[in-house]
Amino acid sequence: MKKTAIALILSVLFTGVTLAQQKAAVYSVAFYNLENLFDTINNPDTNDEEFLPDGTYRWGALKYQNKLKNMAYTIGKLATDKFCPQGPAVIGVSEIENRQVLEDLIKTGELANRNYDIVHFDSPDRRGVDVGLLYDRDQFEVDTAISARLFIECSPNTLTRDQLLVSGRLAGERVHIIVNHWPSRLGGEAQSRCRREAAAALSRQLADSVLAADPQSKVIIMGDLNDDPYNKSCSEVLGAVKEQSEVKENGYFNTMWKLYDEGFGTLGYQGKWNLFDQIIVSGNLVGKDRSTLKYFKSEIFNKDFLRQDSGKYKGYPKRTHAQGRWLNGYSDHFPVIIYLAKVVK
Repeated sequence: MKKTAIALILSVLFTGVTLAQQKAAVYSVAFYNLENLFDTINNPDTNDEEFLPDGTYRWGALKYQNKLKNMAYTIGKLATDKFCPQGPAVIGVSEIENRQVLEDLIKTGELANRNYDIVHFDSPDRRGVDVGLLYDRDQFEVDTAISARLFIECSPNTLTRDQLLVSGRLAGERVHIIVNHWPSRLGGEAQSRCRREAAAALSRQLADSVLAADPQSKVIIMGDLNDDPYNKSCSEVLGAVKEQSEVKENGYFNTMWKLYDEGFGTLGYQGKWNLFDQIIVSGNLVGKDRSTLKYFKSEIFNKDFLRQDSGKYKGYPKRTHAQGRWLNGYSDHFPVIIYLAKVVK
């Protein structure tokens, strides 16, 4: 694997211990709900009629091309600060119609200058939306990928997104990435809760299984979970805790929970912030042994250009459509990022 992560001097607190004067390679991992990245072609096997030239949203070539430009611009800005100027090693995405929209995306704008490739499988979701993974071939090497089907015992007729498990190598270490888009809250949070708890159980099963086979490998669970960090699906079924010090052996740490407690979110609804977009890491990605990859920072990428700048929803994510109007925005979710570091000898 070509090594592009640069050596730089960190002067930030790394889980309570300063890394000042130590050289470290820094990598970033991101997730972004792209909010209905549909092409303009009718798929007779899915319910994509809204996103056609004669559909509800009048989704023609102009809107599609602008959507691609906006998504590519945002992704091109992720994790390009002093910590990790090369951009994310991997980016999990959701609400994409098919592989072709991702092919179009990585050929657009700044992304065309990067070495991104795609992992994608079709899901049984009735609207045809899937999850996927973009990865920088200069930073992450894919070994295997599978699509795990979700069966929901409490709602056996529900057809939803598969979970994507991608295994590969980052910084010379074995890393498994699970990309999710859990069932929505349609019908109410309480009525739909069991569906997300079933999704959480599948994520936990996938994560536990790869760690059982290779305890030295690392796991990153990401996605639009349609629940907040404190909800049972995340905190109990998946078992992702708030504090690094609380992570038990073979446990998981929710890198976004403290941001939620501080009042930050990735989407707004009825005057309240939710943090549905989360990145959760296995316990062996936290700790003081910086000779291997370790988590040290998380971020909600909520820059001004992604926000509504006026009106009732000022400060909320600037979405593509709202109340029947085309806003030429970005997404109804903000992206999230975590940073990982490994001391360079």
